[in-house]
Amino acid sequence: MNSLYVGRFGFSRWRSIALFSAMLGLACLACHAQGILRLAKIENVPDQQVGAEILVAVYSKLGIQLQFIDGPAKRSLIESSEGHLDGEIQRVLAVQNEYPTLIAVSESINYIEPIAFTKSMSFSVNGWDSLRPYRIGIVRGVGSSERGVFGMPHVSPTTTMDQMMLMLNAGHIDVAVNDLFSGMLVLSRLGFQEDIHPLFPKLQHIELYHFLHERHRALVPKVEVVIRQMKSGGELASLRKQITDRLLSEANR
Repeated sequence: MNSLYVGRFGFSRWRSIALFSAMLGLACLACHAQGILRLAKIENVPDQQVGAEILVAVYSKLGIQLQFIDGPAKRSLIESSEGHLDGEIQRVLAVQNEYPTLIAVSESINYIEPIAFTKSMSFSVNGWDSLRPYRIGIVRGVGSSERGVFGMPHVSPTTTMDQMMLMLNAGHIDVAVNDLFSGMLVLSRLGFQEDIHPLFPKLQHIELYHFLHERHRALVPKVEVVIRQMKSGGELASLRKQITDRLLSEANR
């Protein structure tokens, strides 16, 4: 299996974003020379780890190594769309409309299921609009959440899922919108699983797609073929279950 390298943007180390981008560009050129793809990974988002491990298996069949660079959701898109990184692990398909330099691999690799988490209240969930009366927390840069609560009056974006759950636990928001798997893992990590709970039904089921920068356009169909083969044989579904089961088990230790 190809090795995973997890880095972080570490903006505080640089005097400016311009300097950071220049340094990242030089590092990216070095990786290209070694046949390594550097993919943006949204920091502290468990489903990104799932997608990362799936892609390691996908690209290993093509003989390509991957490195993953942690960063905030919005900043990651800027870096990958500008070509400082080679692509995104996984995003909703609509990303291609706003960032045309990112090319979607047409076969989805993963999925998320946004759900409302609450601490001390319960209400009937019937789609995104049923959240409108409440104070809602979302993670900034997560497109599915931003679109789902667009136009609602009381939305508090946070930088990370941990921050959002801490706000919910402290009573600063009424509802935290999160992917079900990621949310349950974060609650376990924070020790809030007895206090905060998801409200069913889920708000949505959303397929996630891997994106490559347009300079790798020729690689896209090759990746599609591998993912399609892994899906048809049940390998992809089995792999996802193995990864999610392991991560949940580790979080509950």
